[in-house]
Amino acid sequence: MKRELMDILACPLCKGDLTLEVLEEDETEIVTGSLNCAACSQTYPIKDTIPNLLPPELRE
Repeated sequence: MKRELMDILACPLCKGDLTLEVLEEDETEIVTGSLNCAACSQTYPIKDTIPNLLPPELRE
């Protein structure tokens, strides 16, 4: 995931602001980490550079 996406991403459940937690990053993208919503306490994982913004009940 590119850091620039943080300017346009919002929590899909409550539309709240997301904060970024980076676990692994290369020179161009965030490889693993999570997006966290303070408003509704949801966490969305980032795996293999792809943020999973599905509601928790729809994730694998």
